[in-house]
Amino acid sequence: MQGDSNNISNSAMPEALITRHFCGSLPKGFSEHVRSSASGINCDLHSSATLMTAHLPEVLNWLHGMEIPKDMLSVPCPTPVLLYDEELSMDHLLFHYDGTPSSASLIRNFIMLFEKNINSSRATIISPSFIPKSKQKEEQDIIQLVGSATAETSFIKLNFNRIGDFWSYAVKHECTVLVTTKAYQADLAKVLFHFYKGGMWYSKLSFYLAY
Repeated sequence: MQGDSNNISNSAMPEALITRHFCGSLPKGFSEHVRSSASGINCDLHSSATLMTAHLPEVLNWLHGMEIPKDMLSVPCPTPVLLYDEELSMDHLLFHYDGTPSSASLIRNFIMLFEKNINSSRATIISPSFIPKSKQKEEQDIIQLVGSATAETSFIKLNFNRIGDFWSYAVKHECTVLVTTKAYQADLAKVLFHFYKGGMWYSKLSFYLAY
């Protein structure tokens, strides 16, 4: 889609910080590639990027150059963004399911994109304590999907409604990727802006944001 390039260049995040990848399913060893190379992967004939990656410390240094933090991507962009720090590890995935269609869709898309890289991963799914009866089947489908794609899956009911709650849980339990919606990106920028290089900082945590 033509919007990829335009959205990035018009977004808050400088284009120089972003690497684009063009794969419906990323090849095994993607984490090692990201750590060792600044180049994107083009493994399929996609007209638009399926994933954008950025080195989190560079993004945060850019944010810290502002008096107040703002959205990391100010223009809505359908392409998922993965922010990684010291390393990119798929060891422990934390999925945020909130009962909305977009939440279910982004988890399905993450599984499809990373299926070759997460078969040895642990996964934790956090869902609200109350899910409407109409959403219970979808919730079970998400649990089964994550469980079939990873080595070990846990499902927890917690009434988290702020991105800071998920970030604190991820840090405490040493999760390595937080999978959540771009609707939280402004709040996430503020949390990261506040805690960057602080005592609670966990450099092995990456963030996957999508609609």
